[in-house]
Amino acid sequence: MPKGPKEVEEKMERMLNAWETLAPDKSFGGMAFPQFRALADLSKAARDRIDELEDQLKQAIVERERADEAFLERADLVVNGVRADPTEGPDSALYQSFGYKRKSERRSGLHRKGGGDDTPEE
Repeated sequence: MPKGPKEVEEKMERMLNAWETLAPDKSFGGMAFPQFRALADLSKAARDRIDELEDQLKQAIVERERADEAFLERADLVVNGVRADPTEGPDSALYQSFGYKRKSERRSGLHRKGGGDDTPEE
């Protein structure tokens, strides 16, 4: 029994080719060959539509990636403009709203050891 779409497609092609070649004028299962082919054509049409949609999805992904790249390039310029603006700057609410940490909220990076002298005596 076929398990996936690819296996069903292979079985469909195999059966259509065999029936058309070996017994095109006979009926099986209450169907003549043209009826069976019409049934298979519905499946093929759906498969063709899926292929088209997958191609469209691939194209849309490429378009999105290009648009994202253009956006990110301009976003960097905008952020730098906010940082350089004398009324906004790197400590402004606008800068923070863009998702960045305000300058006044950053730690200095300086770490001091607590307590006194930790060296052992000799």
